[in-house]
Amino acid sequence: PVGVSPGSGALSPFDRRLKRKQKNWAALQADPAKCDYLREEVGAAAGGAGRPPRQGARTFPLALDVGSGRGYIARHLTKETVEKLIQVDIAENALKNTIESAIPTVNVVADEEFLPFKEDTFDLVVSSLSLHWVNDLPRAFREIHQVLKPDGVFIGAMFGGDTLYELRCSLQLAELEREGGFSPHVSPFTAVSDLGHLLSRAGFNTLTVDTDEIQVNYPGLFEVMEDLQGKYILCMGESNCSWNRKPLLHRETMLAAAAIYREMYGNSDGSVPATFQIYYMIGWKFHESQARPAQRGSATVSLGDLAKIDGLLSRGKK
Repeated sequence: PVGVSPGSGALSPFDRRLKRKQKNWAALQADPAKCDYLREEVGAAAGGAGRPPRQGARTFPLALDVGSGRGYIARHLTKETVEKLIQVDIAENALKNTIESAIPTVNVVADEEFLPFKEDTFDLVVSSLSLHWVNDLPRAFREIHQVLKPDGVFIGAMFGGDTLYELRCSLQLAELEREGGFSPHVSPFTAVSDLGHLLSRAGFNTLTVDTDEIQVNYPGLFEVMEDLQGKYILCMGESNCSWNRKPLLHRETMLAAAAIYREMYGNSDGSVPATFQIYYMIGWKFHESQARPAQRGSATVSLGDLAKIDGLLSRGKK
């Protein structure tokens, strides 16, 4: 049986057993492909990064997809990039319904926080829109770093802290007004300022962290909620699984939130936006062949010489 962290509280904000049930249920829906377009877009971007600029035409003999779902990255990889891919997900139903891929794949049911692989196994590890649900992100990064071979690379994408900020703000303001307090209805996300630090502490070097936004327009808040429940959330297994989640919203609160949403964020055509912030990250595991910074004290120019630059330039022009 797959190991799932059961704890609750500040150190374990997510109910991983509930998340597994949500993802298993989502994978069995009649037509999951109709609500996969967000995962498809991000998976394509992460898969396209399979040839990091530093290595050019490098081929990765063995790769790992952490939290693969139905295989949103695999379908964008080629045999010239990856020779064999291991797909890991907490939900067995997702792995039973994977999308066809051009490269050989092996499916393993496992929790992203407890990867069942030996140290120095993979040449490449990828992950797309999965790590925002782990309880211990530093541990997950350490696990990924451990299973990478030296000079192996990790390429990941996860939801960022500004995801659905319009919805969160509108719901919170409406609850404060109508109920005198608010509870989380959208799961917490990691801040981009923390990512580089966490990756560095896990042992990665030559880091690249970038952000992107995907905006989808809807007629109103109710359509946002319906689409999130019927597409992004339920079909993708993205339901809020925080231990302190609130089970329902009062009708009056929802009506107030809809008015606030339209007033604060509405577009000129009457629609309202829902923003998904995506963090993309690349980190390498150290190897002797990699370029390293010069040793302390090896500089041949003093910082004090910077004051002389203007004079040297003007002299050169003469």
